[in-house]
Amino acid sequence: MQKSTQHLALNHVWQSIRSDYFAIALIVFCAAFTSQALAQTNAKGVTLEFLIEDVIEETVTDIHVSTDSTKEVTASELPPLQAEPGNIWLRIQAGYAMPDIISPYTAKYERLYASKPEYVAQMMSRSQKYLFYVVEEVEKRGMPMEIALLPMIESAYNPKAISRSKAVGIWQFMPATGKHFGLKQNWWSDHRRDVVASTDAALSYLEKLHGMFGSWDLALAAYNAGEGTVGRAIAKNQKRGLPTNYQSLKLPLETTHYVPKLQAIKNIVNNPDQYGLFIAPIPDEAYFAEIDAPAQIDAKLAAQLAGISGDEFALLNPRFNRPVVASKQSTHKILLPIDSIEHFEQNLNTHDQSLISWKIYSAKRGERVASIAKKFNINTKKLRKINSLPKQRTLSKNLHILVPAKASESHQINVAKLSKQKLRSNSRTRHVKHRIKRGETLSALAKRYGTNTRALMRLNRLKSTRLKIGQVIKVKGKPSRARHVKHKIKRGETLSALAKRYGTNTRALMKLNRLKSTKLKIGQVIKVKGKRRRTKRI
Repeated sequence: MQKSTQHLALNHVWQSIRSDYFAIALIVFCAAFTSQALAQTNAKGVTLEFLIEDVIEETVTDIHVSTDSTKEVTASELPPLQAEPGNIWLRIQAGYAMPDIISPYTAKYERLYASKPEYVAQMMSRSQKYLFYVVEEVEKRGMPMEIALLPMIESAYNPKAISRSKAVGIWQFMPATGKHFGLKQNWWSDHRRDVVASTDAALSYLEKLHGMFGSWDLALAAYNAGEGTVGRAIAKNQKRGLPTNYQSLKLPLETTHYVPKLQAIKNIVNNPDQYGLFIAPIPDEAYFAEIDAPAQIDAKLAAQLAGISGDEFALLNPRFNRPVVASKQSTHKILLPIDSIEHFEQNLNTHDQSLISWKIYSAKRGERVASIAKKFNINTKKLRKINSLPKQRTLSKNLHILVPAKASESHQINVAKLSKQKLRSNSRTRHVKHRIKRGETLSALAKRYGTNTRALMRLNRLKSTRLKIGQVIKVKGKPSRARHVKHKIKRGETLSALAKRYGTNTRALMKLNRLKSTKLKIGQVIKVKGKRRRTKRI
């Protein structure tokens, strides 16, 4: 019995040793296999720039599940973005200074961005040209680095972006606000598109708003909706003894979503892997620099002398409206990639031909656009586009326009003559009357008609921004033709918010859709009377 027991004990020890050896061998095999797999997907320690479709779909599904939970993951809880030293994204993360906002809208936009990897990739790639400059300027002013991400939700970092309400550029300045902050707009150029000038103006405006409201989330809300809207919302809560922080205020729907949307971008930049996204490293160094250019030079020629494409030149110098880069001064500034500047200067010094291939033609009232195009051997559509001509076949007044010049012609363009010429639209702007409906505000009307509250107050001789239901005011703009469009109800939308958005009231919407109550269901489709808003953002 004792021998049998000893035999069993020895057998147990042997089995244990054998299983330990097997476990060690299995670990070594797995480690080798893993190393090989990593070598295929992570050569030289650099993450490969591709995503597998199945993985994206699985990740997006996971996000839908995880973000529906009660606890929201914030930027401060996420692991840091793994990237090489000298990566601008690491510098941005290090400069975060705004408290994370906990909102269900953040999760909504995280899911939305995660479902659009191509859009995100394009936005991040586009930002590469401008991000270093914006980060530098934000840092100089001691502002939170989240501000450098703001153009992503304003324009997706597209300097040519234009909204339905005529807001323009990466910072989306309205015409009047742009002028107030020194962004000139004339026939030749629109400085709201100028990355350098508009960044300076936007940061100055945000600093002013922060000084007014004392917190960056309220400053951002005012940047989106107007300082008057935020000021009134604060005053209303103060009167009722309610908190006056951003999330406690009753603000327009777009403004309520504004800061959570920025938080979503912040979270994605901090940990793109969690959302199935890839963000390529961007060098923490200047992409462009300002240089002096001749007073008049074709944009196409400037690009050729710099050895860059016309598209590249346009993205760095989007403020120019015409094919000629022109100024009243003897020289003026243009932006070029740093590695193209020397090339441009050398080629410019050796260029012995005319720098411009355009001249001014004084067109007469009643002259046909097609006849002018034929006379100067240019496509009619191109002639209209270059000169912002209306769609009418004949000109309604005398105009100075740019037309192609012959190579043998030696000339200089009279810049001042065209600078005074107003930008023309396809329909005439005039004063129209607008009857105030429930929920409408002066700032909302100003945004709708492409103006500002001060201009509306001056036009109507108003002493305050308060409006009464039924009050009739004059607005400077063209009334849009009302038509029925369909709107699919999303989570959080209310009938009153929709009425405000489409410039109507709840009763009118209930009557139009034969609704018995104001309750709406997610996915429900209703008709609204008005123009569908073109979404400039994601």
